[in-house]
Amino acid sequence: MKNSFRIFSLLIGLVLFLSWTVSSQPRETSIDKIKKRGYLLWGSDAEGGAPYVFPSPEDPSRLIGFEVDLAEAVAKELGVKARQSQNAWDSLIPALKRGDFDIVLNGVEITPQRNEEVLFSVPYYIYTEQLVVRKEETAIRDINDLKGKKAGTLSGAVAQDILEGLGGVDVRIYSGQVEPYEDLAFGRLDAVLLDLPIAAYYAKPNPKLKYAGPPAGEGFYGIAIRKEDTGLKKTVDEILGKLLRSGELKKIHEKWGLWNETQEKLFLTVEESAGPVIIEESKKAPLHTFFPMLLKGAGITIFISVVSMALAVTLGLVLTIARLYGRPPFSSTATAYIEIYRGTPLLIQLYILYYGLPNIGISLSPVAAAFLGLGMNYAAYEAEIYRAGIMSVPKGQMEAASSLGMTQPQALRRIILPQALRIATPGITNDFIALFKDSSLVSVIAMVELTKTYSILAATTLRFFELGLIVAFLYFAMSYPLSLLARRLENKLKGPGR
Repeated sequence: MKNSFRIFSLLIGLVLFLSWTVSSQPRETSIDKIKKRGYLLWGSDAEGGAPYVFPSPEDPSRLIGFEVDLAEAVAKELGVKARQSQNAWDSLIPALKRGDFDIVLNGVEITPQRNEEVLFSVPYYIYTEQLVVRKEETAIRDINDLKGKKAGTLSGAVAQDILEGLGGVDVRIYSGQVEPYEDLAFGRLDAVLLDLPIAAYYAKPNPKLKYAGPPAGEGFYGIAIRKEDTGLKKTVDEILGKLLRSGELKKIHEKWGLWNETQEKLFLTVEESAGPVIIEESKKAPLHTFFPMLLKGAGITIFISVVSMALAVTLGLVLTIARLYGRPPFSSTATAYIEIYRGTPLLIQLYILYYGLPNIGISLSPVAAAFLGLGMNYAAYEAEIYRAGIMSVPKGQMEAASSLGMTQPQALRRIILPQALRIATPGITNDFIALFKDSSLVSVIAMVELTKTYSILAATTLRFFELGLIVAFLYFAMSYPLSLLARRLENKLKGPGR
């Protein structure tokens, strides 16, 4: 008893000593981590497009935009490089909070709601809202004329709050800033209300559209930082102040045609503008310049689909065997798994894996979440295909195997499963082809596969038709060989004389 007490006391003392040692060590700050890593990781959505972050017309694999320049300027002051991390715009704040990147720099408006979620740097741009209508429109002169009209805006933007606050407006919410202007030009909307920089790049050059009245309202863009990174916020504020005083920030805005009188509240001197890169250059860029990015996206799609399908096929077989031949609770657990995964949307499952699990201390990378999300979802469907194949094998086969002295596992492996797999092969192949297309959903968890690459390029160039045809051909080129392979496999599995 005394020995046990002594050992227990020694263990407690050791734990306390180790805890004191760890706590006494200086904690590594966010600035230390960034400098040690060698680059500042900043989150944004390149699908949002010009003038914030978008692919270069000359080299679509390279991102340009006024916030790209700003991120590089901030990183330079930190003594590191800047590296962009792609993420859907409406998921940037949750992704920042889970630690996917150091900061968010993507036209994020400083609002009281967001102030409760994250810290914001000092403002780096003052924005106003611009109402846009069709060229022939005469009844809508400002936002007060929108009652009873259909108006489009971005999800989560301040413009959405303004439109909903007016009352009587049919507000249509979009995830991208190009689509509302396209729908407006096609007559599906009566007006669009978005930040002036967006309107300047996507509405002003369009001959079918025009501004309705002067810009309204006023707000600020700020760099979003995690709540606990107060030291990083202080450093970023100092850097932005230095860029303001030196005139470097003003030069960046002038380069992209974003300087106006409103910015006088931030800047004191005016210098000549170098002129922005306009969207027309992207429209005229040869199609072949986009091939490398599209092919890279196709490669990621293939990689995700193959690994996910391998997981689905393996897990599906385990679920089927557990359901048909396992004892409770294994059989009931397998049945519940299949029904739950088949009965809930894949998109929700991806959100839970990527954004929900960190709340209980489990943080997955985008790649791991994509593999698990697609693989675990399709495993439920593969399990049902296997089950149908096994149930189609006559019961006498199992009885005959048992009479020959085979155990149940031996009979399954040698008699039942080979026959069931022949029957299941067409269904598995069809699911593999479907998985190629469903892989586009992983773009919501920061994976840039083929469909997301297309969205980014199309939003920048407005060449939805030409690029869409190329992407459709790439998907067909990936899925059609699977159909041919499936036919050959089916013929081979039939065996001679059948």
